[in-house]
Amino acid sequence: MNPLVSVTAAEYGVEILLAYATSDNFTRKPVYAPTAGCWLHAEAAPLLRKAAELARPLGLSLRILDAFRPAEAQWALWAHTPDPEFLADPRRGSTHSRGVAVDLDLLDAASGAALDMGTAFDAFTPLSHHAVTAVSAEAQRNRLLLLGLMNAAGWDFYGNEWWHYQMHDAARFPLLSDTVLGVERMMG
Repeated sequence: MNPLVSVTAAEYGVEILLAYATSDNFTRKPVYAPTAGCWLHAEAAPLLRKAAELARPLGLSLRILDAFRPAEAQWALWAHTPDPEFLADPRRGSTHSRGVAVDLDLLDAASGAALDMGTAFDAFTPLSHHAVTAVSAEAQRNRLLLLGLMNAAGWDFYGNEWWHYQMHDAARFPLLSDTVLGVERMMG
């Protein structure tokens, strides 16, 4: 049985730009097929919808950079950069590979411009940690705004990555492989 649901821009009121379906990520090559789609566990999807609803009256929207990440993709990322500060060791499993984590940033809803978060997504540096004061005051405010929206919607955060949020008690969900959707999501 497939526990994942499709997350679409229209249905959830978010922008979707999966970094690992492009070469604009730390590996500098696509990890997912361009048609991979955005997926979350059926229990995580309502939390994303709630976060998007909370952002809307503030003139903001969410941009999804990653969501469900097959276990095979976690191995590919780990093979490239085995850094446990920023990547879950695939032997333990990633919350992304359980379908209960999302990487995202904030956009100005009117212009579509990304808010300044102080670092790029997947910047594997201590400047990416939450509560860092070595980024601009504007970036600190934007990170705290994202943190507040996501926490209010029921998400937990990972302290080393301002962009990463996961369900509480995420380890109770099983790891999922690329075959769960019945279609190949990984690149060749």
